[in-house]
Amino acid sequence: MIWLSGAAGALVLALVLGSILRTLVVPRGLYSLVVYRLWSALRGLLHLLALRRGYEAIDRWQAWLAPLMLVGMLAIWLGGALTGYGLLLYALSPLDWTTSFREAGSSLFTLGFAGGARIRLSALDFAAAATGPVVIALQIAYLPTLYAAYNRRELEVTLLQSRAGEPAWGPEILARQWLVDTESALPQLYRAWERLAADMGESHSTYPALLAFRSPRPHRSWLVGLIAVMDAAAMQLALAPRSAPPEARLVLRAGFTALRDIARALRFPFDADPSPDAPIRLTFVEFDAAVSMLESAGFSAERGTEEAWAHFRGWRVNYEAVGYELCRRCDAVPALWTGPRDFPSTPIPPYRPADRRPGERQP
Repeated sequence: MIWLSGAAGALVLALVLGSILRTLVVPRGLYSLVVYRLWSALRGLLHLLALRRGYEAIDRWQAWLAPLMLVGMLAIWLGGALTGYGLLLYALSPLDWTTSFREAGSSLFTLGFAGGARIRLSALDFAAAATGPVVIALQIAYLPTLYAAYNRRELEVTLLQSRAGEPAWGPEILARQWLVDTESALPQLYRAWERLAADMGESHSTYPALLAFRSPRPHRSWLVGLIAVMDAAAMQLALAPRSAPPEARLVLRAGFTALRDIARALRFPFDADPSPDAPIRLTFVEFDAAVSMLESAGFSAERGTEEAWAHFRGWRVNYEAVGYELCRRCDAVPALWTGPRDFPSTPIPPYRPADRRPGERQP
């Protein structure tokens, strides 16, 4: 029993140390069982508390997911360290269970209330005393990294609101530019989101806790925004290939690469090299309606709708399945062209403000 306790304690400490290193120290997006299990458990609990009352309730409750995850990770790591050191102290001393765990807690949290003249336990006591502050310090140092990445992300998401509405939608991005004659600003938008996609692919796969951080406003989402920008670029390339800027191709490549990097970090399967002729879930009827809306806004297509559909589908097949799955897992706002959710929802179209001009009578 004593040797079993010692082996179990060493194993628990090794697992805790590995989880801490994978999550907080090693910048490789390594799979951390604690993070993903905790994310799944807390997300399921918050879904139950929302009582499946639709997106507004889901968004209110899911706003608690990120802080609960951060607190939960710290509690799990400290609790695991307490268990590991308690088991080792029981195995290496004549102390009983209660006293072993009491001394482990005293050392781990540097309280110092349970100590004795047991020289051979000093190494374990010192190790436990170092573990608690180190884990807490690493968690505190982890927060500025998370919030810096969050702020970079949300700045571009907020700037997108005037171009794409809330929630964002790809055809709406194009329609608004042609309605107000600002289509020349699209290359700059694509460049900004190409850089942001690369940033999010690196940060969100390295620090998966960022996936739980929601935008300040319920109808904004980094995932929905990225899909909208890629849809806009794909539609422009499909409908007007000669006049489309080269930045459209670059943002598409950066976008689906980022989504795939995050998918690999979450370990869910996807087709890394889909055929351009593979079917997608978006229908031709939806695409045709979006094209009609664009033409009414003044967009000039160089291809017919059916010919453009084949090219658009060839672009969208690279990111649709991964984007839909991430939107489902992250409970993103149910925007148009972003797939189903795990709660009752109807796709929300973007809000477009009324075009009011001086001298016109208001209704």
